[in-house]
Amino acid sequence: MKFKILIIILCLIVTFSVTVSAKEELLVEDAKAAVLIEPETMQVLYSKAPYEKLEPASLTKIMTMILVCEAIDENILALDQMLTTSEYAQSMGGTNIYLEAGEKMSVEDLLKSVAIASANDAAVVLAEGISGSVSNFVKKMNDKAKELKLTNTSFKNPNGLPESDHYTCAMDMAIMSAYLINEYKDIIIPYTSRYEDYVREDTTKRFWLVNRNKLVRFLDGVDGLKTGWTQNAGYCISATINKNNMRFIAVVMKCSTPSNRLKEATQMLNYAVNNYQTVELYKAQDIIKTYENINFVPKKYHLVVKENIYIIKKKSDTLTNITVEENINYSNILENPGTIKVFINGKLYNEYELEVLEYLKKASFFDILKEVLLEIFLVS
Repeated sequence: MKFKILIIILCLIVTFSVTVSAKEELLVEDAKAAVLIEPETMQVLYSKAPYEKLEPASLTKIMTMILVCEAIDENILALDQMLTTSEYAQSMGGTNIYLEAGEKMSVEDLLKSVAIASANDAAVVLAEGISGSVSNFVKKMNDKAKELKLTNTSFKNPNGLPESDHYTCAMDMAIMSAYLINEYKDIIIPYTSRYEDYVREDTTKRFWLVNRNKLVRFLDGVDGLKTGWTQNAGYCISATINKNNMRFIAVVMKCSTPSNRLKEATQMLNYAVNNYQTVELYKAQDIIKTYENINFVPKKYHLVVKENIYIIKKKSDTLTNITVEENINYSNILENPGTIKVFINGKLYNEYELEVLEYLKKASFFDILKEVLLEIFLVS
């Protein structure tokens, strides 16, 4: 629900914000398209041809990883579960870990192979493990794209090998990347942040996985996400950095060389880290409101923010006119207490969930009677 709200906010931001210009020292020249965002608020810091339809190559696997993480989170898959390689998975071209038909491998090693080494065969095994067939999995990919309101995306396979009508755009890829980070960071970052690893350990077929995203090794704070290349797609990357209490995502698509791909992603991430800062608005568990209601035990309770709330701003900007709107769900306070909306200069910045600090339960008849009697005797 929270991410859907962020997508709406993103649409407003794209409509009303001005893209960073060359005079502000960020100009992406080689990439056909590029987007730089802050994923918590979906604030767009830079964009170039953000909605141009392009082939994503292995950036496709970001959606595949979303669905794998979702399956793990919902206990459809377990990391130690063994999946069997089909003949179709074995037949994949491009980058592989050379799975053989009938070979069994754990979900963790398959996910590791996709996240680190961009293995096409491993992506197919995972897709078949979740949905039974690649065609069923592709339907899930496109359904998820619709759920995330990706208007310039169409998937035909789970790995990004060239296929007619398989495309996305830099903005949609940024949204997918943000969703993966926001929803499943604890599952996926331990893999995307590794520069190297192995599968088939302790066997004669031990296989070395090397991350094609060299930024995880050479740029401090980078911990993902994915690279891609085909002849038509060119060199692509969705890179994310976590530094100074801030996270940013840079997407560049259709660069002419692998070095330009890394150079332009680095330029975008460095620009974000060097020119933006966080301002703390609330700490997690800060009290927003205190209520008394004899229908609950305890009758006095506090609504608090669930997480630290920061505002991302340019270092050169002065924050003025910050307002907070409370949206309390009185009808279902136990399960869904409500939210607060933060506005800057009258524009919605972000919406954050609240929770009840105390453990509340509905008061019994005798609890309420006790409170009523206490009130009567105290007043008298």
